[in-house]
Amino acid sequence: MKAFLKHNIVYIFFYLLILVLLANVLLNIGKVQIHQSINVFVGNKFVDIFFKYITYLGDGLFAIGVVIFLLFRNIKQAIYVLGSYILASIFTTLLKNLVFDGNWRPSFVFQWFVHEPLKLVEGVLINAGDNSLPSGHATSAFAVFFSLIFISKKHLYKCIFFALAILSAFSRTYLSQHWLVDVYFGSIVGFCFALLFYVVFYHKSYSNNLNSSLQILISNKKTSV
Repeated sequence: MKAFLKHNIVYIFFYLLILVLLANVLLNIGKVQIHQSINVFVGNKFVDIFFKYITYLGDGLFAIGVVIFLLFRNIKQAIYVLGSYILASIFTTLLKNLVFDGNWRPSFVFQWFVHEPLKLVEGVLINAGDNSLPSGHATSAFAVFFSLIFISKKHLYKCIFFALAILSAFSRTYLSQHWLVDVYFGSIVGFCFALLFYVVFYHKSYSNNLNSSLQILISNKKTSV
């Protein structure tokens, strides 16, 4: 794990720093006020288009696409990313429906309680229902991109994946699909599962058994062919 920390400590540190800074904001400013401050910036054509499309990086289809791509390069990495994504998504779904059920999304609250129109990005279908906390897109983005950060060897790739995780998660608030607090906790879930599964897949004591299982699986496929 020393090598893991050596190559990833910077990205973990900056993510934790962001969490601390945002925690201070979330604890001292109401989520409606935070959303109003962010919503002011909606309307710039370039920025609107940017966030309109980068939000798709948090979709399940994107995650599956990454897994399929990795299958042609490294089966173990593909399984690792898939496991992080699926378990993080399941955990978030359980939180949405069993723990935080009834948390309404921004568009509903602004329409019925704040009585203030939101600036919306043209062409984006707004989800006005509940089950807002935590953000599933933020969970998916952080599970996938931090998994990619942990298995990438080049810092250029790590920096790109880090930026994409932050931007795709933040897009959910910019597009008024989620509150900032939803994105905050969604990112934590995704990050934790990416880290947990890295330990399971790459820590020596677990990795040896996993590698043996994969070798048996691959050899059985070759035999059957």
